Amino acid sequence: MSHTPHELAEDFPEHSDKISSLQKSNTHFARLADDYHAVNREVHRAETDVAPTSDQHLVDLRKNRADLKDQIYKYLVAS
Repeated sequence: MSHTPHELAEDFPEHSDKISSLQKSNTHFARLADDYHAVNREVHRAETDVAPTSDQHLVDLRKNRADLKDQIYKYLVAS
């Protein structure tokens, strides 16, 4: 398993300009992106044992990250 952080611009390189634009112009998208980055950091810290957590908590964090990423992707392909 890779412990590489899942940054939005790396996961959606074809949408990097749109990500930046939406973060500035859409408060809901900006909140989703901020929430994603917070959860992503927490997952990365848990995976690298910087901030160890239970297996179940890590599973829950990953599910939350995936849900946020799905919501973000919907914004990116909406237009």
